[in-house]
Amino acid sequence: MAGAIADVAALAGVSKATASRALSGKGYVSPETRQRVVQAASTIGYVASPNAASLVTGHTKNVGVVIPYIGRWFFGQILEGIEQQLLARGYDMTLYTLEPFSPARDRVFDFFLARKRFDGVIAVNIQPAGDELERLHRLGIPLVGIGGPLEGIPTIAIDDERVAALATEHLIRLGHQRIAHIGGSLAEQLDFSVHGERLAGYRAALADAGLSEADQFVPTQLSMPGGYDAAVQLLSDPTNRPTAIFAASDEVAIGTIIAARRMGIAVPTDLSVIGIDGHDYAELFSLTTVEQHPREQGVIAADMILAGIDGETAEPGVRDLPTRLVMRSSTGRPAGA
Repeated sequence: MAGAIADVAALAGVSKATASRALSGKGYVSPETRQRVVQAASTIGYVASPNAASLVTGHTKNVGVVIPYIGRWFFGQILEGIEQQLLARGYDMTLYTLEPFSPARDRVFDFFLARKRFDGVIAVNIQPAGDELERLHRLGIPLVGIGGPLEGIPTIAIDDERVAALATEHLIRLGHQRIAHIGGSLAEQLDFSVHGERLAGYRAALADAGLSEADQFVPTQLSMPGGYDAAVQLLSDPTNRPTAIFAASDEVAIGTIIAARRMGIAVPTDLSVIGIDGHDYAELFSLTTVEQHPREQGVIAADMILAGIDGETAEPGVRDLPTRLVMRSSTGRPAGA
């Protein structure tokens, strides 16, 4: 049976207070004494209680994470990055999923976040509405956001409109004039208006090239099946078929490539396809994409929250993250160009 702190102290020949300081890292203990206490704890299998430790240090060693989805690749990658950094520092992670328009939203902000004691909270693509932002600030703990600007909170994000314009401009430079966009439904907008920002970037690039009349937008779920269904709709009419498609995510782009192949449309000879994300499957499908490294975003956010917990003050505002156009063989010049 695992021993108690008193057993550790007795075996190490020190007081309980000294044993506690040695194991918590709070307060001075000589290196020799600390080593003796750690060895004693290991010998009897003592594991410090997180609840008891929090009374001493004032820290719960727990970070709350609020995120809209966990079953989508992009958000799963962010969570992996956050978890990697927190575990390396001995922190737990408590996860709350808040899908858009979720009835559980009020309960999370009013009850769970306020009731549980966290050392910090990371909000992933959650744009607080009404007084939700004020309620987050009232927690009195470090806060970090991913996805867009949050008043008074340091956040990290990419410029969705600029990234969409970059993807569309790549197709225009190749010589395409009939470029369609498969993106998220504006009626089911993600927080920070991601769908609208990417649609705006696509349309701005068309306008700059004098191609506004060629605008073709098909909304769908940002998933492989969603991309497949939207692509079938776009490609079924040979008289109005685009020569290139800008997909709002790599999953949509991959669904588009699968649809094209099943319809006998060669990629990129007959159809060029570009996405956004840097999905694990992008290389497998030779997909041209604008990489945004969501796992790294999770790592950065976790490092920021841990720095805040350690007492470092981060300036509020958005830190723009770099993206990179990676060209593969899913895009090329249009036939006859």
